[in-house]
Amino acid sequence: MEAIRLIDENGLRVDGRKVDELRPIRIEAGVLKRADGSAYVEWGKNKVIAAVYGPRECHPRHLQDPSKALVQCRYNMIAFSVMERKRPGPDRRSVEISKIIAEALEYVIFTEYFPRTSIDIYIEILQANAGTRCAGLTAASVALADAGVPMKDLVPAVAVGKVDNQVVLDLSKEEDNHGQADLPMAIIPRTGEVLLMQMDGHMTIEEFNKAIDLGYKACEKIYQLQKDALRRRYAVEEIEAFEEGQHAQSTMEE
Repeated sequence: MEAIRLIDENGLRVDGRKVDELRPIRIEAGVLKRADGSAYVEWGKNKVIAAVYGPRECHPRHLQDPSKALVQCRYNMIAFSVMERKRPGPDRRSVEISKIIAEALEYVIFTEYFPRTSIDIYIEILQANAGTRCAGLTAASVALADAGVPMKDLVPAVAVGKVDNQVVLDLSKEEDNHGQADLPMAIIPRTGEVLLMQMDGHMTIEEFNKAIDLGYKACEKIYQLQKDALRRRYAVEEIEAFEEGQHAQSTMEE
């Protein structure tokens, strides 16, 4: 059986990107009115929405921690997010990703400010095309900031991998299915700490170091997109508040 070629003779991938190129990313903050914080991320063909509720009193009470808030995350791929209908409800993969995202975000949230409370994070994958855990974590981080939850920093995430014996950034679905390695990672840009790192497949030490370097540079770009989304969100609020003030003043003058 002939192997699938994922990088052509010009060094371009199946979707036309270079090996160190991200898919197009769009991030919006504050997209849901009824959540304390929310964010929407389009990342290539991935479409992800995240919502945050809390900090609020933790129920059931036996889960309360008198020293800090409990960070709970639910990552879910909805039935129509993939080509073949996915069976609704949590599966082993969703439970695992929910756990690692909750643990990653718990590290950056100042949970000690909110004892006996719960911070609930919901990540819904509307459309999936590889890299959903990174897109979900990126969205959840923006949603937490939108909710006003104090954190050490935003958390950008990206996957690096190995395809056709080359290290590539931000795997597409074809590369994820037929590549040689997948390395999702997340960092805290302000400190440079690695917050999440998983690996499936094999890389040499040189390839691994190159992948980490690519991942750091990509995370810095995603970090800027996260901050831009929050700036746009609060710029809109300031304009609306100004317009409301102007309207109230003109009404009083009448």
